[in-house]
Amino acid sequence: MQPRALLFAAIAVTLVGAGTGLWVFLDREPAAHPDNREQIAAGEKIYAANCAACHGAKLEGEPNWRVRKDSGRLPAPPHDATGHTWHHSDEHLFGIVKDGLTAYAPAGYATDMPAFKGILSDAEIHAVLAYIKSSWPQDIKDHHRQISAQPANN
Repeated sequence: MQPRALLFAAIAVTLVGAGTGLWVFLDREPAAHPDNREQIAAGEKIYAANCAACHGAKLEGEPNWRVRKDSGRLPAPPHDATGHTWHHSDEHLFGIVKDGLTAYAPAGYATDMPAFKGILSDAEIHAVLAYIKSSWPQDIKDHHRQISAQPANN
């Protein structure tokens, strides 16, 4: 290849890479899409294998989830519309699943919620969140979308 052709190829690759990086940076859409049937189907399977034992096969959470156990820890909350999952942004929910609840809780907070970093990929976590979000009524999805659009501090 001639030096001029190599230069043009290098410039093209650089521009495409920069454009892709800018697109990712500017993309404000959540990675967990509650209307994406393929992502939801994958998330349902991943949820069943990794989350349902604590949070319930139907997203219902543990009984009396607001009352501390004898251990002092709170039971696993529901992820359906009756719980508080939808009160947190996509970014916050992703972080809790990936890094564990202790990364977001006050110092010394004891929880049974494990971190799934190294167990689930980012795409798998987003799929689980899409599955959870797909169960919510439209008004809660709309409210959650507004929460997730705000700057991260929740």
